[in-house]
Amino acid sequence: MALAFHALSGKLNVAYHQSASWAPCRVAIRRPQVPVRVSQLPSQEAEELQQLNKQHNQRAVSLLSVDVQNDASGPDYSIVQRNLALELVRVTEAAALAAGRWFGKGDKNAADQAAVDMMRKVLNSVAMDGVVVIGEGEKDEAPMLYCGERIGDGSMFPKVDIAVDPLDGTSLTSQGRNGAISVIAVAEQGSLFDPGPCMYMEKLAVGPQVDPDSVSLDYSVRHNIKWVAKALDKPVGDVTVLMLDRPRHADLIRQCREAGARIRLISDGDVAGAIEVAKAGAPVDMMMGIGGTPEGVIAACALKCMGGHIQGRLWPRDDKERAAAIARGYDLNKILLMDDLVRGDDVFFAATGVSDGDLLRGVRYHSGGASTNSIVMRCKSGTVRFIETYHKWAKPSVTNISLDDSDDSAAVNRRMNGNGNGATRGRGAGQRPPW
Repeated sequence: MALAFHALSGKLNVAYHQSASWAPCRVAIRRPQVPVRVSQLPSQEAEELQQLNKQHNQRAVSLLSVDVQNDASGPDYSIVQRNLALELVRVTEAAALAAGRWFGKGDKNAADQAAVDMMRKVLNSVAMDGVVVIGEGEKDEAPMLYCGERIGDGSMFPKVDIAVDPLDGTSLTSQGRNGAISVIAVAEQGSLFDPGPCMYMEKLAVGPQVDPDSVSLDYSVRHNIKWVAKALDKPVGDVTVLMLDRPRHADLIRQCREAGARIRLISDGDVAGAIEVAKAGAPVDMMMGIGGTPEGVIAACALKCMGGHIQGRLWPRDDKERAAAIARGYDLNKILLMDDLVRGDDVFFAATGVSDGDLLRGVRYHSGGASTNSIVMRCKSGTVRFIETYHKWAKPSVTNISLDDSDDSAAVNRRMNGNGNGATRGRGAGQRPPW
């Protein structure tokens, strides 16, 4: 740190502080309004002024040190990098808007297909070279967003792995229930775990307050609950365990109750459930049980951004799936830690609510538009954003183009002229949107 401050000369000087991890901080020191020369003063007064000047310099150094230390606790904006998650949120918004129209209509396949179609359409507008690692199935099982499909606008960079769940909670959506979301995670190419033939895994997820080494799938349920309670500084009886409401969890439920913990059962949507564990003030403290492996990888991306932890162990459903996994070299006894599920910190995550839930509010359709509620995260910077977006059908937007329109430009023109879906003419014309 260098400081040049001259109270007598009246010069304005600048101080710099530089370290390995922080950019230079520039601090301007206020100069005296009336410059004074020591030679113009009597010797005694000159000596006093020199002493005062010395004190000013020491105080300025002290103040500058405090300022720099405080700055070091904040974000570094010296290098602003691209946050891909802020572009991906338009992808989940579009999928949520499409799936939300099937809310409560009893057709989960139609809801899922609407989300898939719109998600892929908008994904191809993102500047990236992506490969779907977690998708809608193998190439012969899914017409789009299948594993191995290349996604993006054709740009050479960045090269990324993509994990998608266009509609996490298809049954929730079709039945008009809470908790459905649209979700996507992106990481550096080669970073995401490939579940192969194993579509299910044992899971254990905890928040950032819990030491990941203190809990394990190899430990007893009672032990894990006890250590979560200790980390959260609460009685075991106040710990709430989240799990899917499935017959296979009967023994797990029994063990949780014997340990004294509270239990919250959900019918679907364990991606949102895993995120809830790491959210401050959430009604759940840990997640346990068997769920989808693809959802586990996506949840790992989110928890890594939030500072939480998840571990899993592959759980073949039958002998055929077990044999296929072993043939491909998977270790079915290995506990997959966070870095096994998603390596590195170049991870982006975005999710948008389809129906109301504890994590996100669902889509709201208004006269001439709709509103969505999303969460956007980036691991490298540790930022977690909640975004409220208002969509106007009359405005050209990537999220406002109907799937029925084969010509996007024509669709935009119709919307701008008030003849598209959610048109501003006819009933409701001229009304102000709710925002």
